This record gives sequence, C-alpha cells and structure tokens, in this order.
Amino acid sequence: MKKTILPLLAICFTMQLHAQVVTSENAPKKARASFDKAQAAISVYHTADAVPFLKEAINIAPNYLDAYGQLGMCYIELKDYKEAVNTFSKFKQLDSSSLRQIMVPYSRALAGTGDFNGALQMINQYIAGAKVSSRLAEKLKANYTFAVNDKNKNHPFQPNNLGDNINSKDPEYFPSLTIDSKTLIYTRRVNGNNEDFYISQRQNNTWGPSQDMGAPINTSFNEGAQHISQDGTILLYTGCEFPEGKGSCDLYISRKTKNGWTKPENLGAPVNTRDWESQPSLSADNQTLYFARETPTNGSDIFVSHLLPNGKWSNPENLGPNINTKGRETTPFIHADGQTLYFASEGLPGYGGLDIFYSRKQPDGSWGPAVNLGYPINTIDEEGSLVVDAAGTTAYFASDRADGKGSLDIYSFELYPEARPLQTLYVKGFVYDSTTQQRLPASVDVIDLQGGTQVARFETDENGNFLAPLPTGKDYAFHVGKKGYLFYSDNFSLKEHNPGQPFEKNIPLQPLAANASIVLHNIFFDTKQYVLKPASMLELDRLVRLLNDNPTLKIEIDGHTDNIGSDKDNKVLSENRAKAVVDYLVSKGIPAERLSSKGFGKSQPVASNDTEEGRAENRRTVFKVVSL
Repeated sequence: MKKTILPLLAICFTMQLHAQVVTSENAPKKARASFDKAQAAISVYHTADAVPFLKEAINIAPNYLDAYGQLGMCYIELKDYKEAVNTFSKFKQLDSSSLRQIMVPYSRALAGTGDFNGALQMINQYIAGAKVSSRLAEKLKANYTFAVNDKNKNHPFQPNNLGDNINSKDPEYFPSLTIDSKTLIYTRRVNGNNEDFYISQRQNNTWGPSQDMGAPINTSFNEGAQHISQDGTILLYTGCEFPEGKGSCDLYISRKTKNGWTKPENLGAPVNTRDWESQPSLSADNQTLYFARETPTNGSDIFVSHLLPNGKWSNPENLGPNINTKGRETTPFIHADGQTLYFASEGLPGYGGLDIFYSRKQPDGSWGPAVNLGYPINTIDEEGSLVVDAAGTTAYFASDRADGKGSLDIYSFELYPEARPLQTLYVKGFVYDSTTQQRLPASVDVIDLQGGTQVARFETDENGNFLAPLPTGKDYAFHVGKKGYLFYSDNFSLKEHNPGQPFEKNIPLQPLAANASIVLHNIFFDTKQYVLKPASMLELDRLVRLLNDNPTLKIEIDGHTDNIGSDKDNKVLSENRAKAVVDYLVSKGIPAERLSSKGFGKSQPVASNDTEEGRAENRRTVFKVVSL
C-alpha cells in the first residue's frame, strides 16, 4: 500500500495544477491589467519595464501561465538566462502539455547558463515533434552540438570592468591600445546618439580619467570603430555618411604631430568603395591594414591591404576561406606579433551569433584554420571587438554584463595560454645626426637573423622617433638609412630580455664624407674562418645599394680580430675576411677599382680582450669612405 501512495498523490497533484492554471482568458481582472501593461511596454521595446508588471500579475494569480511564459521571454531579451530558466521551469511545472510553446526559448536559456547538454536535448525534442522543419531550430541544434563537443571551453574567464574612469551610463565599445599599454582609445555613444572617441592614459597601473578627443577628430557626425597604431602616431577609424564619403561607411586617417592630431582624411580608393568599409586594424609596423568590407552579394568579409612605396594602399585582398564565410566576419585585430589575427564570425562553427576566433599566419603567408576561443568567452550571444596587449596575456573587449555601468562597458581579462599570441617586446629610440646631434627622419628595417626575413619596415616620425614591436626569443638585425648618410647597422638579441621592459636604442647616422666609417655589425664568420655566413648577405646587399646609389664612392673594407691566436694568424685571418667582403661586392657588379681591403689583426682593439664581450667587439668588419 505504501508503495502506491506517492504516485497517486502525484497524479492528484498534477490534476489539481492543471485545474488551477490561469491564462489570459480566465485571469483575474487585476492580473490581466498588469499583464496588459507589460505587453504595452514590450511593444515599445521597454522590456525591462515589463518585468515588474508581469511579476505583479503572477503575485495576483500565482499560476498565471501566460505571464510566466512572457516573463521568461523578457529574461531572454535581457540576457538574464538564469532567471529565464527558473521561469520556464515554473511554466513547465504548471502545464507540461504546453511546454512545446516555449521549447526554443527555453533551450536558449539553458544554453545561456552553459547547460548545452540540456539545451541540445530540448531542441532535439522540439525538432522531433515538428511537422515542418525550422531553420532557427536547426541552427540552434548546430550551435548546441558544437558547444557540447568543443574541447576548447571552460577555460578560466574573469572579466574585470575597467571602472568609472572609462565606463559610464553611455555605451562604450571598440577598445584600442598602444603597444606600451599606456594609451586606451575607445568609442562612446554619447547620450545614446552621437559616437565620439575618448582617450585615457594609464597611471600607476590604473586608467586615468577619460577625455573627449575633441576636434578635429570628433565632429557632429558619427565616428566609430577606431584603431590607434601601436606607436600611437596614427588613428584609423570609420566615418559613416560623411559628405566626402565614397560609400555608406569609409575609413579615415589622422596622424599625431607635435601640434596635435591632423585633420582626418578619407583613405580613398582602392580601400574605400561604394560599399561599407569599417573596423580597421593596422599591423605594428604600420604597413599592413586589415578591415571589414560588406557588399550586397558577399556580406561582411575581412580584407587586407599593403602600403606601397608611393604611400598608396594596394588593392585589398580577401583573406580567404579559413577566415571568411558566407556569414558575417567582423572586427579584425592583428596582434603586434604580426602572426595572430583575432576576429568575429557568425559563419564558422560556434556557440551562436558572432563568436571570437583566432588564426595563425602560416610560413607561406596564408592564414591557418580559425580556432573558436570557446565558452565562456563566447556565448549564445554576439561577441566581438577583442584586442590583446603586446605581452599577449591581457585581452580587452566590450560587453553588456550585469555589473556594467551602462548598456555596454569595456572589460579586461587574462587570456588563457593556448589562445595567446607571440609575446612581443618593442625597440624604441630616435635617429640623429652624429655630427650636429640634430634629430633625423629615416627609414628602419628589422631583420630576423635566423630566418633572414624582414619582420618590420617603417619610417620614423619627423623628429626621428621610432617604435618597432618584435616577438621575443629571437636575434635581430637593425638597419637604419637616410639619403646623404652612411647606413647604420646593429644586431641584438631578445631571447632573454625582460618582457616588461622596452629595448631602447638611439641611432647615430654619419654624414656621407671622406674618412667616415661604420662597423658592419651584421657580417658573420665562423670561428677562425673567412667564408661569409648566409646571414651576412642582408648587410652586404645594403652596402651594394649604397655603392650603386653613389657611383663615384670609393671605400675600404678593414678586418679586425681579437687577441686569441698568434699575431701572424690573426693578421692573415683579418685580411682574408676583408677580402671576402670585397669579393662579394665585386660579384654583385661593383667595379674592383672602387674597392680596397686591409687586415689589421688584433692591433687596433676597441675594447678589452679580457672579457668575451670585449673580444666580440674587437672581432669586427669596418667600412670606411676613401673618397666621394
């Protein structure tokens, strides 16, 4: 007997609940009045205002089924998925036979809380009972299936609101950061209407009060989706419906000078077209531009354009199928390492809406398969506009989370290791005339010595200042040149440099004159050998260009050694090394009569031979001007 009591009670209780279910047809007058007020608020998109009315209706009529269903939908709209699950669960308890009415939003609520298994089970149940297929249900099933099987989820994720100095009651979004993580520029929709840019400077590891960037950047038009270059000298942004625009939205550029920001200019063709161009991201050397372009036929894709020697941008190229799909691809961000691209996509497999992905550049220059950042960074809602600092550990993004100051705030969080880019340092300094000490604008090339590839090429500003972001763990050659001057060369290692400290280097350039000389730091030989190593060719080819650019120039190549070994052996070795350089120049078409060589052995040290560092300085190849 006792075994049958609970089932009988359950049946009676269920029948009693069904008998007590309240709908809008039989609701008490006061409950129905509150429900109608909620409907009126929803009809004018005031969803949050509808919630207290629905709660009031439920308080009057505790089993008001329609009010529970509508309240759950409001919580979905407000992205309060936990409360939506609780509300839909109460709906199910009241009338399980009506569950089908709310299965789709109920599944979204479950997925919104991270219960993807429950969400998948419910959407499968909905599809199984459907008389007609639903594209929405099938799309949700694909999202939930991906989420259940995704191995790249549940990484630690603790977003930190950047606080009152950055965030306000207005929406803030599209954060952009300089390489030293000291300047933050972002978009704010002021009073929910006009988009302008605001800037904040980091002070003692906290962000200082934001300032309106003002004219000539901010205007009465909408400026948004901006990007500050890594060196802080270039601002690229999106301007929509500007009088001089090529299309609905175009890319604009402004440069920072000693007198402030220049008047923004339209980037023009071929970057801007009659279509929609937006969301620029500039490589660390300011030579490569990534942006989103939307066309009527292809939707939004990510494109890349390269700065040409004439100062114009190349024809943009689509980044290809590993990045772009038939869906939307937006908010590209190229990290300072030049190898890692973050972007948002709704066409790649994901959790729903726009998800954030990353892709690594391959040795052949193509982009590798996109990787979803996983839950909970990505959710069933739309994510995007992610940027990552140079160290690769801290990411910034905009979100409308519960602890926000307004509808959208800017947050930071620690990016999990697998999704981090290469850790990047930067070399900073200035170029100057070694005779007058005057600052000089010049061109700078940075070469990866191991691979022999150019990793950065840029121009200094008008005062000779430069900043070159570089991935850590490598050895680099540094070349600086300016017409009328001897080029400068040096090499340095970032294999053991402190990631938190910039590598500072000020570069003196010698005017091209008789008896002027420089050390060719990037000429390499094996110990006691005089065969040029392949890494030397980059330096030697630069010397070839200098000689070709100055056809009357005559030079002398001098070889020097340390004090290890006999005087005779060192003398012969230094002579052979100097001759090896001359032979290479001749092989490149430089007339032999313009060249001479000498070997000085260990006779002219420039440092102490008592240390390895000193001996390394003494082992050198010098290039000297004989006549112009």
